[in-house]
Amino acid sequence: MSIKAFTLVSAVERELLMDDKDRVHIECVECCGKNLYVGTSSCFIYHFLLEEKTGPTGPATFTATKQLHRSLGFKKPVNELRAASALNRLLVLCDSYITLVNMVNLEPIPSGARIKGAVTFTLNENPVSGDPFCVEVCIISVKRRTIQMFMVYEDRVQIVKEVSTPEQPFAVAVDGHFLCLALTTQYIILNYSTGVSQDLFPYCSEEKRPIVKRIGRQEFLLAGPGGLGMFATVAGISKHAPVHWSENVIGAAICFPYVIALDDEFITVHSMLDQQQKQTLPFKKGHILQDFEGRVIVATSKGVYILVPLPLEKQIQDLLESQRVEEALVLAKGARRNIPKEKFQVMYRRILQQAGFIQFAQLQFLEAKELFRSGQLDVRELISLYPFLLPTSSSFMRSHPPLHEYADLNQLTQGDQEKMAQCKRFLMSYLNEVRSTEGANGYREDIDTALLKLYAETDHDSLLDLLVTENFCLLTDSAAWLEKHKKYFALGLLYHYNNQDAAALQLWVNIVNGEIHDATRSDLYDYVVDFLTYCSDGALVWKHADWLLQQSEEVGVQVFTKRPLDEQQKNTFNPDDIINCLKKYPKALVKYLEHLVIDRRLQKEAYHTQLALLYLEEVLQQTPSTSGKGAEVTGTQAKLQSLLQKSDLYRVRLLIEKIQGTGLHMESAILHGKLEEHQKALHILVHELKDFSAAEDYCLWSSEGRDHPYRQRLFHTLLSIYLRAGPADCGLVVAAVDLLNHHATEFDAAQVLQLLPDTWSVQLLCPFLMGAMRQSFHTKRMTQVAAGLAKSENLIYKCDKMKVKGSSVRLSDKKLCQMCQNPFCEPVFVRYPNGGLVHTHCAASRHTNPNSPSSGNRTSKKAGLGM
Repeated sequence: MSIKAFTLVSAVERELLMDDKDRVHIECVECCGKNLYVGTSSCFIYHFLLEEKTGPTGPATFTATKQLHRSLGFKKPVNELRAASALNRLLVLCDSYITLVNMVNLEPIPSGARIKGAVTFTLNENPVSGDPFCVEVCIISVKRRTIQMFMVYEDRVQIVKEVSTPEQPFAVAVDGHFLCLALTTQYIILNYSTGVSQDLFPYCSEEKRPIVKRIGRQEFLLAGPGGLGMFATVAGISKHAPVHWSENVIGAAICFPYVIALDDEFITVHSMLDQQQKQTLPFKKGHILQDFEGRVIVATSKGVYILVPLPLEKQIQDLLESQRVEEALVLAKGARRNIPKEKFQVMYRRILQQAGFIQFAQLQFLEAKELFRSGQLDVRELISLYPFLLPTSSSFMRSHPPLHEYADLNQLTQGDQEKMAQCKRFLMSYLNEVRSTEGANGYREDIDTALLKLYAETDHDSLLDLLVTENFCLLTDSAAWLEKHKKYFALGLLYHYNNQDAAALQLWVNIVNGEIHDATRSDLYDYVVDFLTYCSDGALVWKHADWLLQQSEEVGVQVFTKRPLDEQQKNTFNPDDIINCLKKYPKALVKYLEHLVIDRRLQKEAYHTQLALLYLEEVLQQTPSTSGKGAEVTGTQAKLQSLLQKSDLYRVRLLIEKIQGTGLHMESAILHGKLEEHQKALHILVHELKDFSAAEDYCLWSSEGRDHPYRQRLFHTLLSIYLRAGPADCGLVVAAVDLLNHHATEFDAAQVLQLLPDTWSVQLLCPFLMGAMRQSFHTKRMTQVAAGLAKSENLIYKCDKMKVKGSSVRLSDKKLCQMCQNPFCEPVFVRYPNGGLVHTHCAASRHTNPNSPSSGNRTSKKAGLGM
């Protein structure tokens, strides 16, 4: 695809060359700085000064001022010109001679030094001698298959090397010790220092004019077969892909990143970056194309022209305007070597951003996102395309010059709602990714506020996630937007994040009350309860406590019962204050007292008594049921019985008074048991309630934590009640037998046998008797084991005592008491297990005074003479 990379500008018209216009024929040109030299077919050399003028908008123009012209005195054309500015010399090839002339006055040097027998020549732009006062010249000699190397000084020349070639050379380029040669049938690389050569590729010089041009350090451009411009290094490899130019190319030049080729009718421009032909300029009868220090000159036989490159930035912008993004990026990357690093980075980032907006406008979102990231786009440039997304307080101004041509999203999508929706989805995705990265560039408020607005507008699920995590949404803009889109629950979350819990709760209360509509959460009431449960603002909790309880006593009370323990222990939520608040809400009061008594296990009589009374009141309000064994126990009655059993803090006598005459026999029995009136309790269970298993359970739980004799007395009491009725009551007899057989270990067998009627058979009591015997034997054996262990332990202690007594202790007047540090005055002392000796009175004093110094537990006391 074409691009305008160069402009062809006239430099020297033929009117400037000589008066006899018809005979002028330009043969060669040379340019060195502002000096332009032209060699003609009539053996003249013209010297011009080039003045470049750059307009504000148009391309540069050149004005050539003729300095002088001089004839070399031959009748042959000037074949080649090369300037050696360090020597102030111009090397001129004419009639097989290379003559040295002064660059200013074009006079031959006085010494007359010259090189003869040259077909063509070139300068070594990467010299190996290191001498700044000479140039290295390589010539193709008129001698067959010969290359010669010369050192040219200001007034003399010196041959350095003569090299033979496999075939006749037609063109040569030099870099250091390496020669790139176009031979009769092929191109080769030849190291003239070592003589080592390497074939590159075949080429027929008879069919086409060979081109060999040095384009960089150890790299050359060659005219290859099939109309290809080939690149080759001295190592015989190619760093660049070939460019496809005309079959009739007669000259080539490099102006990075372009390769310029000249044929009979056109100048073509090819990119070294993507190998595409970028520009074609009509140019007939051209026969010279050369580049001089970045300046490209072309010439016909009548005039000299300069190819003026357009600035790379202008070329890139032209490509972007044509929406040729890939080409623009390739060209921008290639321009890196021609532009200072810092300037390039700024330019390249801007190009990436522009390319990103081009891809964005084409809905190529993946490509656009990557370009925005690579170009470090100020994300506000993208947000500003979407109307009203930037906060009203934002001071953002779009880049100038602009990165794109669109006023807003409406213009970009031309009102297409589907395209607009796609763009919004892309922005949401992009902002969500970039908000926590360096791409945010310190503009989190703008990003998060825009993201919130998009989420609210599109009813996106991520709106709530944004508000319950760390965010920088601006309150004023965000609140107005959420209210506009009726996102009241989300607005409450925004208020909460900004420490305005009162405003948040008022919104949520209004939603629950139906004053405003927002179906975001169907369980909003439960959410409010949970929110207030963990709210540290006690005043706010108390303010909404009545509203919560009016909605649901059982759920509302959770604001007190599920509160973190450290919060409950603060004076802000004193249990007595909460109980006083809950008096109007009996169900909630029961739940809270259960929390205090059962969950927190507060040991306060008032709470236990109040809870028991509330349970009792509810039980009594329920439909009366039969008081027999099969009576159904309600949930509240079960709670009451459990509380009465497990708690020892409530006022027992008060509850007994309340229960009298109510038919609550189980509860009455439990209460009598708490007063240690077990006879009454068991009588109620057996005779009133007729629940024998409950009577057995009563004996078990009432004696829980007590010693065995206490439990035994309870079971004996129950047995006595069963037996007291006499054999006439078969039910009690069966209950007595079952009690004995099931709980044999709980009875004193001797006492039981005295109580039992003589009419009971052994077989009837077989399980009881077997259990009692087994328990008796077990007790006996355990006692024997304990006695044996005690004897063994006693024996061990005796052995230790004998060992201690058997060891001698030497006592002298130099020994000191370990406690008082005084010597022993008499042969009486106490010895400790660690070997320490103390006075007997010191040991007695330590024994009675725990705070006195210790030397270890005393194990023996011994009196006697020191040995």
